[in-house]
Amino acid sequence: MKRLHIAIATHDIAATVSDYSRRLGCAPSLVVSGEYALWRTDTLNFSVRQDATCQPGELRHLGWDDDDAVTFTTEADCNGIVWEHFAAHHQAAEITEIWPDTHYAPEAVPHE
Repeated sequence: MKRLHIAIATHDIAATVSDYSRRLGCAPSLVVSGEYALWRTDTLNFSVRQDATCQPGELRHLGWDDDDAVTFTTEADCNGIVWEHFAAHHQAAEITEIWPDTHYAPEAVPHE
């Protein structure tokens, strides 16, 4: 299954988690206090990251969370937007590399 991946910047993880949990109708799959949050739903992979180099709400990148992705790849489109293509375990490895104490392992997303 393919899920659209959207990654934006924030200056306030706690407020963003509260707001976006309400908007998405679910709690995040992972929260790294003050730094990062990730929601994985049946159709969406959405992440927010504390990033002082970006304006709050600024798009960091787009992509596909694709169960069939063999490797983690990135490329820029004709507008300069970075697109990632990865499977959940690739994203989990990246998260664990950045925040080793999370021991993040993605759970299967329930299908409706």
